[in-house]
Amino acid sequence: MKTDKPQNMNEQQMLQLSSIHFAPYIQLATALIGKARHAGGNMFRHQMDTFAILLDYGYIDPVLLKASIIHDTIEDIPGFIPDLITNADDDGPEVLKLVHEVTRKEEENKKQFLCRILDEGSQKAKILKCADRISNMISLGYVTDPAFIERYCDETEFFLLPMAIQVDFNMYQELINLIMTRRRYLEDGGYFDNRHKPTTSADSTK
Repeated sequence: MKTDKPQNMNEQQMLQLSSIHFAPYIQLATALIGKARHAGGNMFRHQMDTFAILLDYGYIDPVLLKASIIHDTIEDIPGFIPDLITNADDDGPEVLKLVHEVTRKEEENKKQFLCRILDEGSQKAKILKCADRISNMISLGYVTDPAFIERYCDETEFFLLPMAIQVDFNMYQELINLIMTRRRYLEDGGYFDNRHKPTTSADSTK
């Protein structure tokens, strides 16, 4: 389990990163520019944000980083051709395998999807999913639907925290802090006090 979060990139990491060719994957990911997000922005920016979070945590593995750039392409681009990933470069087959691991299957509901990664996923799949969730939890600060925020925090607590504790304790700590801040927002806004209030006859007509 990775526990040390670097303060900056050292020269060895810089040289290793400079030898990795990301351009083919960035090109594929630009197809997500038109895919809007609930919190604003688009899915292309989310891919790059996930990539940056992995770098922030010191991950330089080329397959992991390349997969982060395109991790939502299969799920969110209708008719996306997986062979585009396979043929991107020599890492393509391994990148596609990892992207498939973090892609929700048609027959899976959200719980089944997250349980599959938690119970059966590779270490890289769990690291990638945790970085993806950190990005999503940060974006949750721009979401104004309190019920959605509550559900997403619960989902993160139940599935992503156990995943993070297996692979990266610092990611685990960040996810806890993000859950706490989002729930504090709900508490300060009175959401928990008001959500179970009985519906009045006037409200029932709305």
